[in-house]
Amino acid sequence: MASTGDDRRPKYQRIADSLREAIQSGEYGPGDRLPGENDLIAEHGVARMTARQALGVLKDEGLAESRKGAGVFVRSFRPLRRRGIQRLSQEQWGSGRSIWSADIETRTLTVDQVAVSEEAAPEHVDRVLDLGQGETVCVRRRRFVLDEKPVMFATSYLPTSVVAGSAITQKDTGPGGTYARLAELGYKPVHFREEIRSRMPTRDEAQQLGISAGTPVILICRTAFADEGRPVEINEMTLDAASYVLEYDFDA
Repeated sequence: MASTGDDRRPKYQRIADSLREAIQSGEYGPGDRLPGENDLIAEHGVARMTARQALGVLKDEGLAESRKGAGVFVRSFRPLRRRGIQRLSQEQWGSGRSIWSADIETRTLTVDQVAVSEEAAPEHVDRVLDLGQGETVCVRRRRFVLDEKPVMFATSYLPTSVVAGSAITQKDTGPGGTYARLAELGYKPVHFREEIRSRMPTRDEAQQLGISAGTPVILICRTAFADEGRPVEINEMTLDAASYVLEYDFDA
């Protein structure tokens, strides 16, 4: 992992790049322990802070993780391939399957936090859902854990006038989830729009997802529309960027 003398990159970045290349080449596999701070100090002749920064880069990128008292290891979590189009097809939720089943294959997904409440709509939600004067929304907050690792939390907003008294107001919405229940209520989703952004996480988001402050998050805001273009749900999702591959497969 030697570096050339005319390389203008900071030392910590050169070390991080070299370690990344070793991970990608298979020299260090999932679960393997990476050289520690003392190893890097001895090999590269750098200060402890420089060695710490190099390992921090890999942790921020989601390639490595610290284990208390044991060192820094190559992350063994396999990224989730989110199939953005297939998962929202009526064939998926209309047949009683979870939209997640298009993504997770045989892996274990749990929802370890669920909260449902009736609230006044935030201004941006009120505007998109075109709510009436004083109309409230049903708010569904969930955290999703894959292979024992938090990967996403989501907040859905639906007009109370549409979903009142239905399973959507319960923690368990039943087979096919929210979209199947909306269809039963006469508000079948026929069109979706997703907006995607990325940024660094807030402290609360990093804590919720169990990530370091330097790991970015992906923000997906999905709006579901029923017939005649009526918006019936806004779902705001926050994803651990290191845990996801976003896949969109469509014809030209």
